[in-house]
Amino acid sequence: MEKVIYALWRDVRDTREEFSRKLREVAAPQLLALGARGLQVNVVDDVVLGANTFRVATRPQMEGVIHLWLDSAINMFRKPYDEVLETLCGRIAGYLVSESNGVVMKPENRSPPGERTHGFSQCVFIVRPKRTSPEEWIEEWHNKTTPVAIECQANFFYAANVVVRPLTHAAPAYDALVEECMQPEAMTDPTVFFDHGRNPEKAKDNARRMYEAAAFVTDVDKIDVIATSQYIFKWPSL
Repeated sequence: MEKVIYALWRDVRDTREEFSRKLREVAAPQLLALGARGLQVNVVDDVVLGANTFRVATRPQMEGVIHLWLDSAINMFRKPYDEVLETLCGRIAGYLVSESNGVVMKPENRSPPGERTHGFSQCVFIVRPKRTSPEEWIEEWHNKTTPVAIECQANFFYAANVVVRPLTHAAPAYDALVEECMQPEAMTDPTVFFDHGRNPEKAKDNARRMYEAAAFVTDVDKIDVIATSQYIFKWPSL
């Protein structure tokens, strides 16, 4: 089984509400009918527009992410899935990824299939700095930055997806996608984001530690950060 992540751009003729509806009510059933082993939809919508976590490097910026688990990501087998998304989006970019879940979502935080996950999901598209080799970058990110991110941020889900290779034409050169789920208050309150709302001074220190650790992994002017609503339609299974 392989995992494919699609970055999705909204057709300018669609509203955010319509784009979200298309991904959830049109794309999701079709992707599942094609045989997807797992399916998750993340989309920017009105619920998350107040988040202060947005950071834009790509213009126009993606507004959706599809996480798709397939038997094979080889072109001939993946093509029907690409075609579903191409008909509903202004642009798509697909990537084969290797997924690592540093914080697994507990049952009490899971919603019924297809319903919105509580809180919000922050998706971060990362470019490896040219000053580091791929080996140095993975070592720094996985074994130094990730523990800090888990300790210093109020995540109830943390997934690190390393890009193995791009799958679609002209896909932007991202090296990873990190997804973090947090409580809704964390969209606007840094004390909640960095310390569950308990201690403002501890939150400030956690934020400092997080930014210092992240600086080794990526250049902040070259990342895309979008706050999204998460919908898990099918948990991946063999």
